[in-house]
Amino acid sequence: MIIRDTPTGYGLITRLFHWLMAIAIVVVFGLGYWMVGLDYYSAYYTLAPDLHRSVGMLMLLALLLRWAWRLSNIHPGDEELSRVERIGSKIVHEGFYPLLLALLISGYFISTSEGRGIDVFGLFTVPAVISSKEIGQATGLIHKILAYITMALAAVHTAAALKHHIVDKSRILKRMWSGPA
Repeated sequence: MIIRDTPTGYGLITRLFHWLMAIAIVVVFGLGYWMVGLDYYSAYYTLAPDLHRSVGMLMLLALLLRWAWRLSNIHPGDEELSRVERIGSKIVHEGFYPLLLALLISGYFISTSEGRGIDVFGLFTVPAVISSKEIGQATGLIHKILAYITMALAAVHTAAALKHHIVDKSRILKRMWSGPA
């Protein structure tokens, strides 16, 4: 089992980060979409946001670790892509990191705008650095827009991976699924 990335595929650590983050992004988006419609009398009124915040903080930690891991590894080649596909791939892959970082930080500011830290599954608390309801309100719309942009970018990424796998019969999806050849 190959841990680090190689010129022919992604190692175990990269693949675990990729698939766990992919699942978390979809689940947290779905949870966020569902929870904003809850009313005060719902049994999930406080549970859903607590879960959303906790997973979001773990995602922030995972994103930072993943980014460091990506910077410390070589990247599999993209020779089988056309020039346009190579540019699109670079934009999507390089765009995900700052987009997710902004999304997660905006969620942090919403959650800590009243000066309370974020309890992460009772394991630890992420402290509030600013107490400002104005910042919390302003970042609410930003968080929502970034969440939809993230899902759109994830859909494009997924469609491209499936196109390469089904239409082009390339190894691009396989190397993220099963690693180097």
